[in-house]
Amino acid sequence: MRKNTHIRATALALAVLGSLVAGQAAASGFQLREQSVKNLGKSNAGSMVGKDAAVVALNPAAMTNLDQNTFQTDVSVIDLTAKFSGGGTILGNPSAPLTGGNGGDPGNATAVPNVAAVFPLKGGLEGLTVGFSIGAPFGLKTEYAPGWVGRYRALTSDVKIIDFTSSAALNFGSSVSVGVGLIYERAEATLSKAIDFGTILCANSGNPANCFNPAFPFKPQMMDGGFEVKGSNNGIGYLVGAQIAPSDRLAIGVSYRSEIRHDLKGNLDFSNVPSLLATDPRFQDGPGGAMLTTPAITTVSAKYGFSDHFRVLADYQRTGWSSLRDVTIKRSNGTLVGQEAFNWKDTSFWSIGAEYDLGELTLRGGFGRDQTPTNNATRTPRLPDNTRRLYSVGATWNATPSLSFDAAYQRIQIDSPSINLGLHPPSDLSTLSGTFSGHANLFGVAMQYRF
Repeated sequence: MRKNTHIRATALALAVLGSLVAGQAAASGFQLREQSVKNLGKSNAGSMVGKDAAVVALNPAAMTNLDQNTFQTDVSVIDLTAKFSGGGTILGNPSAPLTGGNGGDPGNATAVPNVAAVFPLKGGLEGLTVGFSIGAPFGLKTEYAPGWVGRYRALTSDVKIIDFTSSAALNFGSSVSVGVGLIYERAEATLSKAIDFGTILCANSGNPANCFNPAFPFKPQMMDGGFEVKGSNNGIGYLVGAQIAPSDRLAIGVSYRSEIRHDLKGNLDFSNVPSLLATDPRFQDGPGGAMLTTPAITTVSAKYGFSDHFRVLADYQRTGWSSLRDVTIKRSNGTLVGQEAFNWKDTSFWSIGAEYDLGELTLRGGFGRDQTPTNNATRTPRLPDNTRRLYSVGATWNATPSLSFDAAYQRIQIDSPSINLGLHPPSDLSTLSGTFSGHANLFGVAMQYRF
């Protein structure tokens, strides 16, 4: 018989913490940069100075590069491949190993769509451009096989963060434009993991050695249950940007995206709770939540045309992941429960790319390096992230003066991250250590229509 209850405070802390960092995203941390297939094909080099409707959510000042009404839709598919090698031990007995396999491949092919529209205004509003976009700046999904060795740390992690951005840009002349945007953000998160109720009952007996007494009725890893937590919230942020183009060949753009705070509200359903724990006060109904913050992002881009057909582009981006230094957990009545250490650091991303026009085709390619915000002390299997290298190719086909199509491929090589998690009773009653190896393949297609 399934027994459900809401999450206790300490479990909620871990659940909400894990839910926002869940998923091996296509950028470091859980960031996504797949707003534009053109950018995907050049490893995001020149992303803030593109002639691309996706700039609505990247650098609104660059909307002035579009002199026609423009509708654009992009879809990128992110396919992560990862493999874990390692194991762990049980509370009180380092010689008792965790059972289970390596979890299989936690990555799934996931589509990341983006839709944008730009409208240069006419008449008395000449020089003003407005735009709108819907896209996903953060998130993704990982799912491990049931019964894997790290099941007490993570099973399924699913994060969806969707932005609706409305932006406006003003062209002050032939060389300078500025823009602002308002971001309305929806965050939804689902997290699950297994619970070792056998070890909990042993520990509750007052003598942890009972867990390894053959006569004791409750044994570690023999009474597994589980839980699933869900949380959601809406938040508001902003975007500002500028572009300077002192000549037809040179353009420089800069953009700042603000932090967005989310007060996630969540409940957790436990499954297979032993009857001896059904009335335990630690497991009584008690909804709660956490204040979490998605990071601020500052980006600088440059483009230089060596000829009418050949351009070189570059990007530098600083992401303020230190906003996730810890997670403050509160009950629904506002009572502070505690804080979970996170300790991410701010990161740098850089890339360089090139484009070449060949008749109706534009060919492009790029290389980038993306620094991880994680560290060896707090890295978990929910996000076994590490520094990565990006290799990209892409093309645009201008089918007509009004219609064009884009395609891109990107390969991401991820430095092997290590996991080294210790005991933290009462939440974590086993250790887990090992390494991940993995990579990601990204495929994108897009369509742009001008009218």
